[in-house]
Amino acid sequence: MSTPALAPIAVRAAAPAELPWPDAGLGLTWRALGVQDIPELAVLVAAIEAADAQPFRTSLEEVTEWFDGEWKNHALDTLAGFGADGVMRAFAQVTTAPGDVRVVRAFLSGGVHPAWRGRGVGRALVAWMQARGRQLLAASGKDVPGRLCAYLEDSAPASKALFAAAGFAPIRYYSEMRRPLTDPLPVVGVPDGLHLTPWSPELDEAVRVAHNETFADHWGSEPRTPETWSHGRSMFAAPWSRVALDDTTGEVAGYLLSARFEHDWPVLGHTAGYTDLLGVRRAWRGRGLGTALLAAVMDLYRADGMQYAELGVDTANPSGAHGFYASLGYEVTHGSTLVTIEL
Repeated sequence: MSTPALAPIAVRAAAPAELPWPDAGLGLTWRALGVQDIPELAVLVAAIEAADAQPFRTSLEEVTEWFDGEWKNHALDTLAGFGADGVMRAFAQVTTAPGDVRVVRAFLSGGVHPAWRGRGVGRALVAWMQARGRQLLAASGKDVPGRLCAYLEDSAPASKALFAAAGFAPIRYYSEMRRPLTDPLPVVGVPDGLHLTPWSPELDEAVRVAHNETFADHWGSEPRTPETWSHGRSMFAAPWSRVALDDTTGEVAGYLLSARFEHDWPVLGHTAGYTDLLGVRRAWRGRGLGTALLAAVMDLYRADGMQYAELGVDTANPSGAHGFYASLGYEVTHGSTLVTIEL
């Protein structure tokens, strides 16, 4: 049975001609954000994360990355509310990913200072973000399925209620997992015909291409362009990252890219190496390469004095990743939910 043809994205997005500006009665003055606002925004984000008991903190470097990317228009895609004292009390940002080809997405993120909650500010931000997201999707010109989406931490149920009231529904669930490095590490050799080598800038483009191929059949994954691939690397830990190469062809067979979120350690109460991306290309699967990569970097983490190995996983990953990590001693510590409006 054939799939019905989609209406143009400009029709499905139902983008408003004008954005719903937050009401003046909320007590805040509103304007777009610029790079000059990054330090104050980082302070606000930290206050929000502390109030919501998030098991992490977003660093100044990471907030700075929110403004990186030539495809972003901060004057149109950001909004912040300031009190009478001139202090930032709420913010919102809507972003897209220029490499999207299967599903075109608009990502909504924002927050309200805990002292300003319960006044309708959050509802106003969600309304503004949804409207701006619809405009961006309509303007994309990509006549494929569309998605308005937001990642919400399970420790912030009020955010889930706000998005649910605006028509968003849960579609995917994610778990953060950790494994103590004091436990014996997996003993597994690198499969015959392959060898592991440290990540290097010279290998990075080949790893990007391998990643796009590896995750082509994974729900929610879209191709990464060279610019989006290199974006968001302030916490990248090159010394903890490894690439598996085929001895004969020199092709990238798999990869594991790590991150070092040192600013999170005081909140977590322990040190950790974080596995950010792990992939094995289809032609090299079923030979234990993923386990070999994990074992190699866990050994690197431990050698650097880390107490835990951590990672995040889609609980419905078609590769069975959740169960795979559990079999290696990883345990769930907390979770998040992707809520969307499908267009």
